[in-house]
Amino acid sequence: MRPARVLAKYNYSLDQTCVFTMVQKRNKIAFEMVIEENQGIIYKVVNTYCPRPDEREDLAQEIMLQLWKAFDKYDTKYKISTWMYRVALNVAISFYRKNQARQHLRIPIQETVTHPSEENPESHEQQLALLDQFILELKELDKALMLLYLEQKGQQEIADILGISVSNVSTKIARIKDKLKQRFLTHNDS
Repeated sequence: MRPARVLAKYNYSLDQTCVFTMVQKRNKIAFEMVIEENQGIIYKVVNTYCPRPDEREDLAQEIMLQLWKAFDKYDTKYKISTWMYRVALNVAISFYRKNQARQHLRIPIQETVTHPSEENPESHEQQLALLDQFILELKELDKALMLLYLEQKGQQEIADILGISVSNVSTKIARIKDKLKQRFLTHNDS
């Protein structure tokens, strides 16, 4: 049985102080528990930075390796999720940069190109897919910022994770929103 499930079975929870004590000892069980409780962070970052499924597992493994290496350096003044986002995003951005040349060479070719007519507007799902595509086209930092924004993280937490000021967060969000609106307008005009 997984460690977090054992804790849940006995109604125990993993608090920051307990984690910090176990982290200092580089405790494998504590690490597994932190990963299991926060695995959604890894998957969100991986899915945002890796459109190709065959690269997602590599990035997820690299993120977990770097989290393990940095585990004993965890600073309790931040939430565990904030620390994990920061490490995961840094690894993903590095991974993205290494593979950027290859990514530009891969251009998906659609089998059929359809143009939505006046009678057949795009569905909500199609618009979300388009938004995902437009976000994937953003620069690394902007992509990370939008991932956190869409996760409804507060501006202070986003600033802590990305290592930028709160005012920079709000300015960048406004600019990215404008850029995404323009992309939608351009797409709808074509």
